[in-house]
Amino acid sequence: MQMGLDFTLVEDLVAGVDEVGRGPLCGAVVTAAVILDPQRPILGLNDSKKLTEARRERLFDEICEKALSFCIARAEVEEIDELNILHATMLAMQRAVEGLSITPKLALIDGNRCPKLSIPAEPVIKGDSQVPAIAAASILAKVTRDREMAAFELIYPGYGIGGHKGYPTPVHLEALARLGPTPIHRRSFAPVRAAYEAREALGSEFVGA
Repeated sequence: MQMGLDFTLVEDLVAGVDEVGRGPLCGAVVTAAVILDPQRPILGLNDSKKLTEARRERLFDEICEKALSFCIARAEVEEIDELNILHATMLAMQRAVEGLSITPKLALIDGNRCPKLSIPAEPVIKGDSQVPAIAAASILAKVTRDREMAAFELIYPGYGIGGHKGYPTPVHLEALARLGPTPIHRRSFAPVRAAYEAREALGSEFVGA
């Protein structure tokens, strides 16, 4: 951990990295890496969860316009089920950093661990509320994933995916038990695994299969 790092003094070409979607029962885990341009400051950057949807959408466009480089990456449901959610998240973060058009000197990773990278990296607990580049990454990742969940709402109606974004809310769990899992549900997560087993025991078809 970087205990004494003064985030206001970090040199240029530092990438902030964050993820969205470790907890949901369905959909990909989405990550982003961002190198901000100190000559083009972006006001109002913060942990994406602390911002309104409208504010996140506006900042998304501004980050894409002003950042020196950014990359949005992901690990799909199949990779999550194969690797487990932690390793899939690390893989998605690695993809985000490697996808940058500029190689940063340092990657600051939100959380308490880092993916394997070809550059130095430091974990920053609650970095999305301390480091502007990490906050920017959290916004890109969340807006991207939220848009995907809104699209899945149209493909798989009845689950409320556009509202709960795949998280295990009572509405989602009830729909999962009633309708069964869809192809975008993570089989390795206990509620989804239980739903698959219940449907198989009944000989029922899966939604979207």
